[in-house]
Amino acid sequence: MNIQIFGTKKCNDTKKAERFFKERGIKFHYRDFAEKGMSKGELDNIKRVFDVEDLIDKEGKEYKKRNLQYIIHDIEEELLSDPLLFKTPIVRNGNQVTIGFEPEIWKSWIE
Repeated sequence: MNIQIFGTKKCNDTKKAERFFKERGIKFHYRDFAEKGMSKGELDNIKRVFDVEDLIDKEGKEYKKRNLQYIIHDIEEELLSDPLLFKTPIVRNGNQVTIGFEPEIWKSWIE
């Protein structure tokens, strides 16, 4: 099992995802979007599971602060340039990916 959690320290769902795996003794790699974004290759892997539209947090502060709801933009380009636009947490286990707090799916990974 190769778990990666992408999120921010301020995100409650990211904290819950970390706690879920810690409580079960499962090691994971954590990436804080406030410090480092996602590479194009990582994004391409996630896009195999989710449409890029599903990855951007249209309800988030960053999206509204940049007024992206009013301008035409390339979502993928925006996500790569500003990782704080991602919905969080994004949890990967190899080719499997979830967005948000999805403990039932994570349990199925463990079993």
